[in-house]
Amino acid sequence: MYIHIGGNTVLNTRDIVGIFDLDNSTVSYRTRDFLAKAQKEGRIINVSQDLPKSFIICREKGEHKIYICQLSPMTIIKRTDKR
Repeated sequence: MYIHIGGNTVLNTRDIVGIFDLDNSTVSYRTRDFLAKAQKEGRIINVSQDLPKSFIICREKGEHKIYICQLSPMTIIKRTDKR
């Protein structure tokens, strides 16, 4: 199944490792360090034109990509529900 996360970006749900709230998870210095390292390595893809609310870690072609998006984690999770 595929989900639209904003912009022109669609993700395969099988590739999603985790969906995280940006405000709550960046309180930890480990998360901030993880995101800073990913930014330096060019693994962050920003699909948000507005204030970002979440980030999604995906496994793609043997490496992890991090998508920053304006949708709340709950909205993304609701989009993954099979109906």
